[in-house]
Amino acid sequence: MSRKGNCWDNSVAESFFSSLKRELIYPEGIFKTVNDARSAIFSYIEGFYNTSRKHSFLGYLSPDEFELTGQERILKNVA
Repeated sequence: MSRKGNCWDNSVAESFFSSLKRELIYPEGIFKTVNDARSAIFSYIEGFYNTSRKHSFLGYLSPDEFELTGQERILKNVA
């Protein structure tokens, strides 16, 4: 590890938090309570980021779309 804030140390975490800030925190502004913030962040991660958001690693498909196309390929190979 090198100095604080160096994105090459933990690029995955840096990328995630950049997306979180750009897509949720900055547009929403200040949350009224800590629980409101926790709830919004949980919903973002579980309801959007991990299921619906398109990821470059998956060929710009959402995880749901990627899983569906993978299942279709498996079924075609079995048949």
